[in-house]
Amino acid sequence: MKPVIKVDGIVTRFEDRTIHDGINLHVNKNEIYAILGESGSGKSVLMKEIIMLLRPNAGNISVLGREINNISHKEAQKLRLDWGVLFQFGALYSSLTIAENIEVQLKEYTNLSKSMRDRLVRSKLSLVGLKPYVANLYPSELSGGMVKRASLARALAMDPHLLFLDEPTSGLDPIGARNFDKLIVDLRNLLGITVVMITHDLDSIFGIVDRMAVLADKHVVAEGTLKNVLQSQHPFVELFFKNEYTKERFKEKIKDV
Repeated sequence: MKPVIKVDGIVTRFEDRTIHDGINLHVNKNEIYAILGESGSGKSVLMKEIIMLLRPNAGNISVLGREINNISHKEAQKLRLDWGVLFQFGALYSSLTIAENIEVQLKEYTNLSKSMRDRLVRSKLSLVGLKPYVANLYPSELSGGMVKRASLARALAMDPHLLFLDEPTSGLDPIGARNFDKLIVDLRNLLGITVVMITHDLDSIFGIVDRMAVLADKHVVAEGTLKNVLQSQHPFVELFFKNEYTKERFKEKIKDV
């Protein structure tokens, strides 16, 4: 089976600073795939390149079978409708209600009636565990956890095949974070989507991630299942996964691999 995302030899430079120097990874259909890495390793930059917000200096990226390096504007606009994005802080439009935030793409790219859009808004809110009344609230009236869920509802508005999440559990309390993890798994199983997430959250990594890529020293230094990654002897992998805190807290899971 061909991967739904393939990153091949990506090089990224900002002026005289090289962020990526030959990044290679692939994401399979229906998996929850994590991008990990040390601070400054270019995790968010890589995600922005995959979703066509940034352009790498060299290399190739294919998404859902389409090479995006030389894609036309029209084709790019069509492809973008196949994914949803949850940015780290939600990125909701503060001047719009939650319903209006979710409706943005529906109004722009469909001919659905207002009543049908309203039904879809309620459906997406229910899908992420929010009550119907939330539709009429503004982002400033929501808790951090509700903002995450409302942003996720917006990301799902067009029924995407891919879902990109940037630090989805950051800023949440432990219970809220684990509930959000469960929601991600439930959505993947229910909708058959592929999830790509940037995260530092060890509970998420050990609990819901199927495969991952670890970025360090401008390269992918480990990729695969947790078992594959734990076999790496790279210093960052040693520091992140094999320190005493991690080994003690997740000893049962580490023992299994």
